[in-house]
Amino acid sequence: MKEFLSDDFLLENDVAEVLYHNYAENMPIIDYHCHVSAAEIYEDKKYENITELWLGGDHYKWRAMRSCGLNERVITGDASDYEKFEAFCAAIPQLIGNPLYHWSHLELKRYFGYDGIISPATCKEIWDLTKEKLARPDMGARGIIERSNVALICTTDDPADSLEYHIKLREDASFKTKVLPAFRPDNAMKIQKDTFRDYIARLSDVCGINITDFVTLCDVLVSRIAYFDALGCRTADHGMDYEVLFDNSLSISQAVSIADISFKRAMSGDKIPDDMALAYRSALIRVLAHEYTKLGWVMQIHAGVMRNRNSVMFSKLGADSGYDTIGSFSIRSLADMLDALNVEGSLPKTVLYSIDPTDNAALATLIGCFQYTSDECEGLNNPMKIQHGSAWWFNDNKNGMKAQLENLANLSSLAKFIGMLTDSRSFLSYTRHEYFRRILCSVIGGYVERGEYPLDIDTLAQMVCDICYNNAKDYFGFNLT
Repeated sequence: MKEFLSDDFLLENDVAEVLYHNYAENMPIIDYHCHVSAAEIYEDKKYENITELWLGGDHYKWRAMRSCGLNERVITGDASDYEKFEAFCAAIPQLIGNPLYHWSHLELKRYFGYDGIISPATCKEIWDLTKEKLARPDMGARGIIERSNVALICTTDDPADSLEYHIKLREDASFKTKVLPAFRPDNAMKIQKDTFRDYIARLSDVCGINITDFVTLCDVLVSRIAYFDALGCRTADHGMDYEVLFDNSLSISQAVSIADISFKRAMSGDKIPDDMALAYRSALIRVLAHEYTKLGWVMQIHAGVMRNRNSVMFSKLGADSGYDTIGSFSIRSLADMLDALNVEGSLPKTVLYSIDPTDNAALATLIGCFQYTSDECEGLNNPMKIQHGSAWWFNDNKNGMKAQLENLANLSSLAKFIGMLTDSRSFLSYTRHEYFRRILCSVIGGYVERGEYPLDIDTLAQMVCDICYNNAKDYFGFNLT
């Protein structure tokens, strides 16, 4: 029987142990998609206790606690911080096989030096230990990032955001980790939402331009892209929820014409029918993708999510409270969009994620339809233009990560993969990179152990280091000097 959370945790063969401990373990982290706050990094946010750091806003943990039968009062309700942590400690022993069991113990071990097991019996011990250590000057947001060996973070930012804290961090020579914005224009896409008019008004105020039509909107968004780019932005995130909505039957001029009519009707308070909203989104993604391509940005597309399925709890707690689920996702519509952008010369480097693991093969084959480089590029040092993103959300567990890696290896080039991201709001989530790297080394080591790949340590080591760090650095074009 193996020891729980030993040095060789998740390393299933000898080759994996060599690859992880000699190469992957100490590689810097590039977290190219997350939801941490640049303001909290700049201000070096401190935490009063482990509940504030661990349970505040973490819908992964909230879902798990509900699954264990706990009352909402000790999850998102008015219970004290200690009561909430006590409830979490009661739930953890029930989560065998759940990645939260591993992540929680890894976080305690790596950041607090705690080697015990989370349970009701150890709750007070953990509470006191973590409270004492969180009071130390080096356990604020910056200290946690630095001890995690994070080289670069991309936050998630609306076009209307001022990015003032990114500017302050850029000018702060005392903090070595680069913190870059990522452009997230989802609110500009949501023309059928009741909040659309208020959002456009906010965007107008920020830019000092009265947005009166679709062309003006595009001009403003292009100007915001330029602003983000000047602050080092290298990527745009698009959350397309349960479906990638794109109409390839319309020419650019047709789509823009309908988009303009749709925009003006929405600003007048009219409800926009689905076909007009589809044309609007199709026109806007074409404009945005053209700018991304021109600047060499990476477009990231997250799709396949049905959000806020429990309307009763949504009315009580709002979005991002643990009531989203895996949804349907049309690969055909996504393929149509990529093809249309490619025909127009506006297909940027793109990362495709799906929340549904059954989409793995379809995405891995779809990216192969667009893997070519210009005639000026020679040799093997060019990254794949389109990437199958890492196992996302409900898939970032042992089975999900392994399935995504093996599927990508089967149908594409695993060696060119850009690796892991946290997609998290927690500063302790960098252990997910450790989790991923251990699984990666086991998958690669498994090919060798089974005689499916030669024991060429130099090649294998380079492959691991590339997937953990180098590929992402090169793909996004991050300047880390």
